[in-house]
Amino acid sequence: MVEAMALTELVDLPGGVFRMGSDRHYAEERPAHDRAVGAFAIERHPVTNAAFAEFVADTGYVTVAEEAINPADFPGADPGDLVPGALVFTPTAGPVNLADWQQWWRWQPGAAWHRPEGPGSGVEDRPDHPVVHIAYRDAAAYAGWAGRRLPTEAEWEYAARGGLAAAEFAWGDELHPDGADLANTWKGRFPYRNEGWGTTSPVGTFPPNGFGLFDMIGNVWERTSDVFTPRHVRPDDVHVDTDGRPDLLAPTTSPRIMRVTKGGSYICAPEYCRRYRPAARSAQSDDSATSHLGFRCVV
Repeated sequence: MVEAMALTELVDLPGGVFRMGSDRHYAEERPAHDRAVGAFAIERHPVTNAAFAEFVADTGYVTVAEEAINPADFPGADPGDLVPGALVFTPTAGPVNLADWQQWWRWQPGAAWHRPEGPGSGVEDRPDHPVVHIAYRDAAAYAGWAGRRLPTEAEWEYAARGGLAAAEFAWGDELHPDGADLANTWKGRFPYRNEGWGTTSPVGTFPPNGFGLFDMIGNVWERTSDVFTPRHVRPDDVHVDTDGRPDLLAPTTSPRIMRVTKGGSYICAPEYCRRYRPAARSAQSDDSATSHLGFRCVV
């Protein structure tokens, strides 16, 4: 068992009005708009393996990735394939079609938070890395145990910006100012050659943002409590009858509830996923468990 540790330190933030979203990149980040958030406190870094281990030891909690799969939920599937597990990032041998994400993700039976790469792996040697393979229910359960909650998307983005108004990145407008690496993102040719970490790194490896928060960008995607919409819903937006056309203000819930994740991860690369920015957002189903998905809490 991983050595237990105290809950992650909280950083008090005053809240206020900030510029949320971006009109310069992916469509789901639009429209850029002013958004107000109240005062809140956020954990200084993502929840670690050690902290999650303490939660599991105290409660006996079983994550979604560890649960037995109900064959009724997957009619026609081979029962031999219906085993607990999770998606694990696996570098390819060489260049591949970047439109096909299945080239670098594999379904790994037995993979879970304490076995990130599957049977034979463990987290005893990485207690200070972000916990991964975390479904929404897992994150919410931990937050409840800790007396905390998951952040809204607006709270998360406000915190990630660190007081920089409308900057491209959490540290300014250059990805590598003076050649510096300021977040754990992919270096090299994706997805087959990495000159950086290529996996999670200990929290706090890279400099904090202006609010003193670590790993708001890169390392692992972080869950929020907000249901994903194909574009931002501004506070003054009004839903109208779409007459059968897709409603870009409607929550994405089919076939499963999809929520907003933020921050990008160690596999975000310029040629594949420029989502290592505060404004970037992605949809993840509540039951997703992957080797680049974690969380942090707020109060």
